[in-house]
Amino acid sequence: MILIKYGGHVLDNPENNRAIIATIADFHKSGQKVVVVHGGGPAINEELRIHNVESEMVHGYRKTTPEVMDVVQQTLCGGVLRNLTNSFIGCGVNAVGISAGDGSTLRAQKFAPLKDGVSVDIGLVGEPSSVDPTFVSLLLSNGYLPVISPVAVQSDGQPLNINGDIAAGAIAGALEASEVLFITDVAGIYRNWPDPDSIISEISQRDLLAISSTFADGMAPKVKAVLTALSSGAKRARIIDGTDISNLHSALQGQGGTVVTA
Repeated sequence: MILIKYGGHVLDNPENNRAIIATIADFHKSGQKVVVVHGGGPAINEELRIHNVESEMVHGYRKTTPEVMDVVQQTLCGGVLRNLTNSFIGCGVNAVGISAGDGSTLRAQKFAPLKDGVSVDIGLVGEPSSVDPTFVSLLLSNGYLPVISPVAVQSDGQPLNINGDIAAGAIAGALEASEVLFITDVAGIYRNWPDPDSIISEISQRDLLAISSTFADGMAPKVKAVLTALSSGAKRARIIDGTDISNLHSALQGQGGTVVTA
């Protein structure tokens, strides 16, 4: 099976969004098992603006106060999840929308990233503490396409904002996915981030780990997610630029972007 992480910035383009959903739907209807984990950064930004709630990014992660968490949960588990699930249903796919916390899929603990070697408190941001693929596997075995929003919970029920790439990597690893495909708005992994001329076509998990500390901003959690997926059971990871639909067609045929092998 393949797990697809659908980036928020690509979701923000309605025409491209429809083409991507239709392509994934056709792939699923051809008999392939597919899980989709979505993002939603631009949608969250817009809702924060509407509600006049301030937020900031710290080393690629959104600082999440309780007020921000309310907006994040309403946006990701509400509008974004429902619209995406509805769109797959409209393409003839029996899709089911869930959050990462449903069915014990993902339990989380608070996460504090390092900035200049110092731990930074960024509020209600989580990282996976345990992953249970049972519920998602049950859906897959019965022909459903699970669509998962990256909101998990602590054991006490507190919701936590999980970076979508990190959630996708953890779930893909637990499912032992043949590939985790990150659809984003960059062509792949750049050896000298952010120089696009330094794009890597293929790299091993070990070699990526060796240069992982050089990445910043949104690429840092993406590289971390790739390494997490591969170290916990996924066979391969691929990052593509989904703003060109031909890249997705190629990726589903095993071509293009940056491929990271276990």
